[in-house]
Amino acid sequence: MAGNLHETEMRFVYGKTLVELAAEDPRIVVLEADLGKASGTIPVYSTVHPDRFIDTGVAEANMIGIAAGLAADGKIPFCASFTPFASRRVYDQITISVAYADCNVKIVGTAPGITTGANGGTHMCFQDLAIMRVMPNMTVLSPCDCYELRACLRWMAQHTGPVYLQMIRMLQPKVFDDDYEFRPGKMVKMRDGADATLVSTGYMTPFALQAVGELAEEGVTVDLLHCPSVKPFDVEGLVESAAKTGWVVTVENQSTIGGLGGAACETLSEHLPTRVKRLGVNDQFGEVATEEYLFNKHGFGVEHIKQACREKG
Repeated sequence: MAGNLHETEMRFVYGKTLVELAAEDPRIVVLEADLGKASGTIPVYSTVHPDRFIDTGVAEANMIGIAAGLAADGKIPFCASFTPFASRRVYDQITISVAYADCNVKIVGTAPGITTGANGGTHMCFQDLAIMRVMPNMTVLSPCDCYELRACLRWMAQHTGPVYLQMIRMLQPKVFDDDYEFRPGKMVKMRDGADATLVSTGYMTPFALQAVGELAEEGVTVDLLHCPSVKPFDVEGLVESAAKTGWVVTVENQSTIGGLGGAACETLSEHLPTRVKRLGVNDQFGEVATEEYLFNKHGFGVEHIKQACREKG
């Protein structure tokens, strides 16, 4: 896969990348909980490697337990489900069978936050980055486009240890290209500026890029840091930027409590006390609504990002 990768929905990049990884490594096994079509592994992966594809049915806790057993036997299992079912529904199973046991299980939560659309509040999980970030032994990733997703998946396959990846299912704007290399624990400097530091992750990075571009036309320059690795977190990168600008804004397709914004506040309070504005969902559940409506209701769309970056005063 190369060249026009960005023209492919991210879920199909997930499936195709797993096909490649499984061809390279016989230890790769894919598990689904009756959502393989939604995740992009049916039929993309299931028809190529049917002997290493397990659909547990609507039984996410069992899926995690089976994955832990496979990992204990030397396999590298990738488990996917909608974000609320891959994180909060099976949190205890992940805690004990995966993280506490330090099993080499890779967990993928799909359709995060407001991207789940018409499924509404029960399926809009705004806390997965937060709850997975506090899990010992767990690495937490949130790629922003197809190229970064592919790079993260390849890194996950060779990394030994539990990983949680938050994956957008739909088509995403192109941010990177075939040369992109994922570096765990490091942010990616997207733009240089002196007036504010803007930290984004996952789904929100293309919106952050748009906001920073429009601010530049006003004469407001922003240090834009894309954070694919929510844990481990790039302490040095954030502190260096905050020391230059003195004003930090975070934006994420998550609750403003505990996720990317929480990591930024924790880092700066310990290393360089700096004012921080956190943009995201304001301690509320989701609802059936358009993304535009939810951006405006919770205040983390492009215009809200621009206004927050101007607020340094």
